[in-house]
Amino acid sequence: MLLTGAGKGFCAGQDLGDRVNPDFGPPDLADTIGRLYNPLVRQMKALPMPIVRRQRGRRQRQCQHRAGLRHRAGGAVGEVHPGLCQNRPSADSGGTYFLPRLVGDARARGLALLGEPLTADKAEDWGMIWKAVDDDRLQAEAHALAGHFATQPTIGLSYIKQALAASHDNSLDGQLELERELQGKAGRTPDYAEGARAFMEKRKPRFTGRA
Repeated sequence: MLLTGAGKGFCAGQDLGDRVNPDFGPPDLADTIGRLYNPLVRQMKALPMPIVRRQRGRRQRQCQHRAGLRHRAGGAVGEVHPGLCQNRPSADSGGTYFLPRLVGDARARGLALLGEPLTADKAEDWGMIWKAVDDDRLQAEAHALAGHFATQPTIGLSYIKQALAASHDNSLDGQLELERELQGKAGRTPDYAEGARAFMEKRKPRFTGRA
């Protein structure tokens, strides 16, 4: 799956027009998050396919922390070039869950509480995104990455995502057992047989993604 936005920004953010109207009273943010945001985060995290986010920006512009986190919630394997959006990540939609796991507790607290600008290059160095590229290479890079995933054993990719998602909460023994189970399933797929044949025949495999 390739996610991108139209125009210069990946996401313009929330429309605050209906949030500051005194005739409607204070907004129910808990309802908005619970009804709209959280289900999307859960669906993206559970999605079996890799998610690539293509986002325009400038390397020295500050990165939108929250959009990157949201993308990670979807199990992204690749993210390309964060751009300029809000300065401080919100403490919702999984931000306080994913950020410490991506950059560690000290950096997570600094990003969330101080709201200091973060460049795309630093986000790449910190492991928040997969890759930052120049604008003239952005579209080609994103499409190449998505195209690469489409030619791979996609069921196997979904098992890798499942294992990585479970690793934060699993013990070593639990993770070893999960890997054993998933490898057993992967070994019964046509793509595994095709990969083994292609290796023995010294040719490029032709994966189909069939169960």
